[in-house]
Amino acid sequence: MAEETKDEPIIDVQEAYSKTEQYIEENKQSLSIILGVIVALVGIYVAWKYWYVAGQEKEAQKELFMSETYFEKDSLNQAINGDGQSIGFAGIVDQYGVTPSGNLAEYYLGVGYLKKGEYEKAIEHLKEFDSDDQMVAPIAIGAIGDCYVELSKVEEGISFYLKAAEHSKNKFTSPIYLKKAGLAYESLNNYKDAIKVYERIKTDFEKSTEAKDIDKFIARAKALAGE
Repeated sequence: MAEETKDEPIIDVQEAYSKTEQYIEENKQSLSIILGVIVALVGIYVAWKYWYVAGQEKEAQKELFMSETYFEKDSLNQAINGDGQSIGFAGIVDQYGVTPSGNLAEYYLGVGYLKKGEYEKAIEHLKEFDSDDQMVAPIAIGAIGDCYVELSKVEEGISFYLKAAEHSKNKFTSPIYLKKAGLAYESLNNYKDAIKVYERIKTDFEKSTEAKDIDKFIARAKALAGE
């Protein structure tokens, strides 16, 4: 004998449609206001992005060019603070922070402060920098690691070196930051982890510049570890 099945509830489509229609009719004014607000917000965003930000970016690029010129000459004070005519990277961040050039100025500020030995300021600006570029992004992350190491916060520095190495794996930046991590591990007498990152350079990035003499670093770390 077939097993009895419970009756499934039947949805009255017409009734559901009528209730929806009734709800819209009763709340027509509120729904119109909500729709109007959404349209207005979209309009504001489009205007902000394609008119205001675009206009700001043109001005920011002019300022960035002057600051980059000073930066390339290692005239860091003028690059950061301006020369009376240009506003410098700090001014670009303050006045044009929403633009792509304002974002790039954060990177320059971070590296500039790192060179000047102002590591806390460097970390602050490097962390504000946002990029997916396969070369610049890991360099910025690695620079944060440099700052922490200089501040004697070596373990934090190592975490950023490893993050930089993993960000966009390539034979240029990855082995550089793996090697820095290895040296930092050695400074903590953590030779076991130093050997691991050195061996990664040898196996994963054998054609890199860092791999050419990595056996020497591996041998030294093993000797110090008593292997």
